[in-house]
Amino acid sequence: MLKRWTLFVAVLAGLAVAGWWLTRPDPIIATLVTVEPGTVESLVANTRGGTVNACRRARLAPAMGGTIEVLAAREGAVVKPGELLVGLWNRDLTAQVTLTESEARAALSNIEQACLRAEVGRREANRLVRLRERDLVAEESVDQAVTEAAAREAACSAARANAEVARSSIAVARAALERSKIRAPFAGVVAEVNGELGEYVTPSPPGIATLPVVDLVESGCLYVSAPIDEVDAPDVRRGQVARVTLDAFRERTFGGTVRRVAPYVQEFEKQARTVEIEVELDPGQLTGLLPGYTADVEVLLERHENALRIPAAAIDEDDRVLRYRPADGMLEAVEIEVGLRNWQVVEVLGGLARGERVALPDEGVVAGATVVPATDTP
Repeated sequence: MLKRWTLFVAVLAGLAVAGWWLTRPDPIIATLVTVEPGTVESLVANTRGGTVNACRRARLAPAMGGTIEVLAAREGAVVKPGELLVGLWNRDLTAQVTLTESEARAALSNIEQACLRAEVGRREANRLVRLRERDLVAEESVDQAVTEAAAREAACSAARANAEVARSSIAVARAALERSKIRAPFAGVVAEVNGELGEYVTPSPPGIATLPVVDLVESGCLYVSAPIDEVDAPDVRRGQVARVTLDAFRERTFGGTVRRVAPYVQEFEKQARTVEIEVELDPGQLTGLLPGYTADVEVLLERHENALRIPAAAIDEDDRVLRYRPADGMLEAVEIEVGLRNWQVVEVLGGLARGERVALPDEGVVAGATVVPATDTP
């Protein structure tokens, strides 16, 4: 009797197993990733598109009105500091410089003449003083000679002063002449020229913006200005390494260094407050870059080499992952300890071992599900 009951139970168990086997759901195909060492970085990125700017950009206009007589600037030309870009008609000012220089030469001649007379008068006065001591001349003659010598000394001093005035007049005239010229304040590239030979140009009136005659952009120095979220601002400092990507050069990454963090928060919207940062691009990577390009910035806060890591997509908001059990093909939820993280990878400090695999989220990929790794499917 006992044997029959045991056989009956065994048959029922077999039928149950067969029923489960026949009715079990098909395994789900899941994408698995392996926990392996690599580089993990903590980054701060801009919240809105940044802009490439020249470190220096000068929109140049003349300091006085006049007709363009010299137009040396050409769009795209590379210029040196002090190089003449635009010259206005200035023959009257040139003549004024010539006149003041002639006056200065005449003043120098007057110095020589007046001071020679002063020297003669001084010797004559000294001679009469010695004669007076021997009662050979009248005292009146001595007084007259001494007074005359003093007057000539004063004339010599006045001539020197007049010469200084003449030299100052030359400086004034040359400064006025220089106002008729536009020179490059620094080395750069001429971005735009708004003027032609013979056209009359004027300086911009106070408070009214007008087109510059020459738009000069510094060559060899570009930076990116970009906003970051206010919560990230305390972690960003001058000197930190940054990476820059541009829409115009999607396949390239440009190196840079944080050169400025704005000391205030911008409030474009009440829910989006940002801090402006500036990242200076590495000088060796500027070929082909133009001011005005749209750019994105990543500031490197911290970097760990040879750290265990998994894709950021594999971890949920509670720091749990679905670990794959090779023995039965089932997924189990595991809470892990994380370190550095960014939007691509997460550092694993605990809860997973090197070589274990976790599933990326997908439809049906949940704890307790039986899965087949996508790489194992035919």
